[in-house]
Amino acid sequence: MKFLFPDWPAPRNVRALSTLREGGCSQGVYRSLNLAAHVGDDSAHVSENRARLRAAAALPSDPIWLKQVHGTNVLDDATAAADVEADGFYARGSNRVCAVLTADCLPIAICNRQGTEVGLLHGGWRGLSSGIVEAGLHAFRSPADELMAWLGPAIGAQAYEVGGEVREAFVAHDADAVSAFEPGRPGKWTMNIYRLASRRLSACGVTAIYGGEYCTATQANLFFSYRRDGTTGRMASLVWLA
Repeated sequence: MKFLFPDWPAPRNVRALSTLREGGCSQGVYRSLNLAAHVGDDSAHVSENRARLRAAAALPSDPIWLKQVHGTNVLDDATAAADVEADGFYARGSNRVCAVLTADCLPIAICNRQGTEVGLLHGGWRGLSSGIVEAGLHAFRSPADELMAWLGPAIGAQAYEVGGEVREAFVAHDADAVSAFEPGRPGKWTMNIYRLASRRLSACGVTAIYGGEYCTATQANLFFSYRRDGTTGRMASLVWLA
């Protein structure tokens, strides 16, 4: 099983990774390392895939799998439990592994330079426009200039076509967000989700931002993509303090 690891100068005790689509036992449209239990895959296959992930990544505990709703709720590790509706996780304690599931949306891993705090956010366009980045950063005790962020694999700008209402949702908050949109077909725009997330992070004072080089929709050999395939599996991004 292979993983993507953030290329960022995080402390050694900060662990983070994103899975790829190979290395599991799921079949058909979910082939092969589908880690989501809510997409129609055989539950036994999902359980086996999660067990393989824990072993291959040497996870210290089972991940806390959130019930993602494209909102702005961020859980604290002191009270977090599996299947709670949330799109973010914050941890100060060791060995509490959180996961977000994606297949085009943007996973955002965050840590402080001291290696005492980590966070993980699920950044779809609804969550980004509603403030998931701001909510996630609010959970940290460290000031923003002591934080760094890694933008995991998400849909690339040329493959992400949206309607005018999506563009307006971002521009209403930040007029300069127009730079993340290019005209597409009549009434449509292509959207750079990496740039939008970077703008939100920067506006909050986080300037150490890494990642953002993949496209889940066009790199079919590496990633699941809901936009490309419709019914499909999900990758997981994980973060924890060792």
